[in-house]
Amino acid sequence: MDFIEDLRLVDGPVLWIAWAAGAAGMGYLLWRGGQRRTSQPPGPRWLQSLLAPAAAIFCAAALLAAAHWLLVYALSVFPGELPREVLAWSLPAVTALLLWITVLWVSWRRTGARTPAPEGSRRPARRIAAATGALLGVLLFSAVQINGYFGLNHTVSDLMGTAVARIQPLEDALKSTPGAPAGPGLAGWKPPADLPASGVLRRAVIPGTSSGFQSREAYIYLPPAYRATPRPALPVLVLFSGQPGGPADWLTGGALRARMDQFAAAHHGVAPVVVVVDPNGSASGNTLCMDSRIARADTFLAVDVPAWINRTLDVDPDPSKWAAGGFSFGATCAMQMVTRHPDIYSSALAFSSEKEPALAKEREKTIAAAFAGDTEAFDRQTPLRLMQERRYEGHGIYFGAGERDPEFIGYMNLLSEAARAAGFSVEARRIPDAGHSWETGSKGLPAGLDFLASRWGITQ
Repeated sequence: MDFIEDLRLVDGPVLWIAWAAGAAGMGYLLWRGGQRRTSQPPGPRWLQSLLAPAAAIFCAAALLAAAHWLLVYALSVFPGELPREVLAWSLPAVTALLLWITVLWVSWRRTGARTPAPEGSRRPARRIAAATGALLGVLLFSAVQINGYFGLNHTVSDLMGTAVARIQPLEDALKSTPGAPAGPGLAGWKPPADLPASGVLRRAVIPGTSSGFQSREAYIYLPPAYRATPRPALPVLVLFSGQPGGPADWLTGGALRARMDQFAAAHHGVAPVVVVVDPNGSASGNTLCMDSRIARADTFLAVDVPAWINRTLDVDPDPSKWAAGGFSFGATCAMQMVTRHPDIYSSALAFSSEKEPALAKEREKTIAAAFAGDTEAFDRQTPLRLMQERRYEGHGIYFGAGERDPEFIGYMNLLSEAARAAGFSVEARRIPDAGHSWETGSKGLPAGLDFLASRWGITQ
């Protein structure tokens, strides 16, 4: 069972099997879809055999375009355009589905009206079974490619959620002791000889005491230094995931534990305490990380979350040692925290941040849904507006965007320029070989941590 759970989905045998199944399945459906039907239009047979496959490809492209418009512009399921790569990898699946329907239709036309069943009538059943197997092969291919683009599920365990399900609740031994003296600062702390080699992951529910917000479970990374005696006063990194999604995405797509353990190993066991928080309440929710008609998400992230961390964990309470970070929606949320609450979060890691919070592609829909059409109430909470009106000397932001993600590179350039003008210390980088995917967050995190380490005084 462990062998199956450890199977890689983004490379190795599964990827090659998906390619083979997709190629064989599409080849069969294109061939079978072009076979002679009960009635044929006039013209050469080679041309006739191309009509159904060509029509299927054309119709599939049209259906994808219509679905994209519906999801983004009409129903506002997504606040921005879907990546071109995702649409491209979806095309084989939709084409295969249309060809499969064609095979079923032709088989039914040939056998449905014949009574009694003619000799050899099992052939259509075998044809349908073969076409169904071919369809499943193409669907597997498209699913593996789309998952590979987003970089969310690297293994079968990630996909099934079994690894995340095994994470233990935060136990009392790892919580702070009320009234206990604060741990030594990083400058005066020496790692003991028996320091653990890696950190641990735990989970906990953060109550919305002031906000009334009900979040999903948070995940906490505690570095090796946290398990030493005495514990040093460690900095804090609060992370948010993309939308749709949830906190567990940072553990799977973001490879959080591996990245943090690598950083800790290079810094004598020292790394920030990381708390991956849910600002949305559900996989499809979108609170804009604001206090609005939707929810009091800003109060949750700026009041409830810091209060719970300071009350529950042994960390450095100094705001200069606190940062917010995230990917996509989560990066936009981090930008909101560092610009709206610089007295709580002094730094931010923004991987593929949007220009501003959004529920829909059209700005007016966001403002109508969250603020009853009050544009000023929305604008005065956006990072770009705040960076025009306030100064942020002593604060810092690390920006990252995938080099294959031109839309969000544009947002990064716009936001980083505004941040520099507002007094932030800024570093902006394009992440090689990454699009708008979790590769951006995972690959960008080490450099982002180095940026924070220089601000926090963590040395190698």
